[in-house]
Amino acid sequence: MNIMLFHSTFGLRPAVRQAADRLRSAGHEVWTPDLFEGRTFVTVEEGMEHNEKIGKEELLRRAVLAAAPYSERGLVYAGFSLGASIAQTLALGDDKARGLLLLHGTSDIAPGVTVDGLPVQLHVAEPDPFETDDWLSAWYLQMGRTGADVEVYRYAGAGHLYTDPDLPDYDAEAAEATWRVALGFLDTL
Repeated sequence: MNIMLFHSTFGLRPAVRQAADRLRSAGHEVWTPDLFEGRTFVTVEEGMEHNEKIGKEELLRRAVLAAAPYSERGLVYAGFSLGASIAQTLALGDDKARGLLLLHGTSDIAPGVTVDGLPVQLHVAEPDPFETDDWLSAWYLQMGRTGADVEVYRYAGAGHLYTDPDLPDYDAEAAEATWRVALGFLDTL
């Protein structure tokens, strides 16, 4: 698979590069665009402040420019938290998208969006302060209405960004389970 992997609000940190290497080791081609142009952050608050300064439209513009040279190949869009929301937006707008892998995040769904059986897999902590149960229920129903084929995996007791070994949220068991399931998902596309 050709995978476009977007970073979280912490920026393009080592955990994203490690994830890309894991995916490459499984035989995938992976791109990790740096939407923050080299900036990384230690706290979620710093990252969110930077994200707000850039603005959603500019982040999406950067993401589209990063993906455009490869979209004809049929991309799997993937991302961590903020990056997952960006990946979701791009995948739902790309009729050649092969799949959507969401790690720790989702996004609003524009009205009238339709896809034809797009495979979607979401991995999220339970509970997650950024992805509440009510939000996830509504998101799941809306994604189904778009025509997506959605799977949701919840990890009890894990922190929000539980796959990042450099953050306090890290949960080794949940992270390994996520990668095992995610790699299986990618193998089916």
